[in-house]
Amino acid sequence: MSSGESGSVSGPREDIISYDVVISGASTAGLALALALADASEGELRIALVERVWPPVTARGDVRAFAFSAASRHMMDALGVWREISPYAQEVRRIEITDSSLEDGVRPVVLTYDNTIKDGEPATHIVPGEAIVSALAVRAGDFLAIDRLAPEEIIGFASDASGITVNLRSGRTLRARVLISAEGRQSALREKAGIKTIGWSYEQTGIVTWVHHERPHEGTAVQHFLPAGPFAILPMIGNRSCITWSENADEARRILALDDAAFMAEVEKRFGGRLGAIELVAARQSWPLSMHLARAYVADRFALIGDAAHGVHPIAGQGLNLALRDAAALAEVIIEAARLGLDPGNAEILSRYERWRRFDSAVSTAMFDGLNRLFSSDNALVRAMRDVGLGMVDRLPTVKQMLVTEAAGLSGDVPRLLRGEAI
Repeated sequence: MSSGESGSVSGPREDIISYDVVISGASTAGLALALALADASEGELRIALVERVWPPVTARGDVRAFAFSAASRHMMDALGVWREISPYAQEVRRIEITDSSLEDGVRPVVLTYDNTIKDGEPATHIVPGEAIVSALAVRAGDFLAIDRLAPEEIIGFASDASGITVNLRSGRTLRARVLISAEGRQSALREKAGIKTIGWSYEQTGIVTWVHHERPHEGTAVQHFLPAGPFAILPMIGNRSCITWSENADEARRILALDDAAFMAEVEKRFGGRLGAIELVAARQSWPLSMHLARAYVADRFALIGDAAHGVHPIAGQGLNLALRDAAALAEVIIEAARLGLDPGNAEILSRYERWRRFDSAVSTAMFDGLNRLFSSDNALVRAMRDVGLGMVDRLPTVKQMLVTEAAGLSGDVPRLLRGEAI
């Protein structure tokens, strides 16, 4: 027997509620997985979605906006939620990259490319996180097969040959065939399952807010590589942009303590005046930047998805897309097993998911870590070498198209939902 500590797994048998899948965390990945399983199984799989608060925290006041890949968009379309998300989604038609010091008066564009794939489809949209989670949460209410248990929390679990028993803080007990952690970076269940992580802090702070600007952005996303970290201008619906900004932790504390006028002076210094006058139109939010990768994605009748499995630097804006890729892959593995009459919590079934996702996630995590270290250096020689490299890429259309395809999430072994196909 394998067990998660904290809370005995016991109770009268008649009080145990049976499910096929229990998902802890109504994150984007957790909600998407629940919807994918309920939809593909046509209600045959019973799913419990356990969340501490409802509506989910990320559906209330989160000002982060995400680079939503074409593959993730295909998945949302397949799950019937893109129609609700699309009014808030801004197409990214063009990417511009600059590399300079903060004090430089001129910021030459060292790399630019069109952000489209076949038939002119955008490789990415910029979408507020609040719109994504809200649409998924509302859609989950359409499925009788999904039981929302909130406010609630898992305090212990134990697996055996036939299933996994889950204890809730309320005193209720659940029985399922597999337990999924979609709780985010600080997953308590990951720790209870005995899964270790490798990772480190970047001594950087992420700062995010929205601004309104005088001139239209024309669907252009801009990445300024500054010595302290990238400063991204992400176009949103209307004459607005989301600023996603990586800053030295000490400097970030100083900037965040400023009043709105002084804070906006710091934003304008980095914005570069490219879109005319700007004004603050949302709260500022911040979080410490770090990287982690779980040493395993599965344990006995247990699996990790999304930030519970991997946390990446936001330099490429791919964290959410990686999480949805996990959800799509795990849903496909579980549904295929269920259709064959197999136990979806079987070790061999879950190992297929781990083989599919962990290597890809490890490569992405290492790549984003390397990019952050490369582009956060103010060494003159390093800057000169990377500018030469970016300039070479700028003259190679085939390489640019590879970058776009990668950002679109359409390279590698792509799960069916990310191709817009039903499982």
